[in-house]
Amino acid sequence: MSGPFIFIGTHRIKEGKLAQFKRDAQVLVDFARDHEPRLIAFNFYLNDDETEASIVQVHPDAASMLFHMQAMRETIKLAVDEVLITKDIQIYGPPNDVVRGMIASLSQEGVAVISKPLHFGGVVRSSAEA
Repeated sequence: MSGPFIFIGTHRIKEGKLAQFKRDAQVLVDFARDHEPRLIAFNFYLNDDETEASIVQVHPDAASMLFHMQAMRETIKLAVDEVLITKDIQIYGPPNDVVRGMIASLSQEGVAVISKPLHFGGVVRSSAEA
């Protein structure tokens, strides 16, 4: 079995844009919950002073990631243009050319994209016991 497709984007939140970031993040979370049944995990994390955010997505494959980016293209583009300064993007699992292109088109110029396409081993559970 191949591993999941994992995307992690780390961003600095522009001065005065925290409230807008939180509103936009909630729109994305609501959409993912209601319209992306294949999505395994979709989470936002803030640092202690709420100036930096990481978005962690776990998809079963690159096609699921592509669906997410296509469906939320306008919201993602607005956030990248107005709210966030991307520090880096990490991709785990094999992206296809279309996913690479979408990531490039929705990212700011010069952003480091770290890719580790080869899954070596691991465990994926759809739910875990408390």
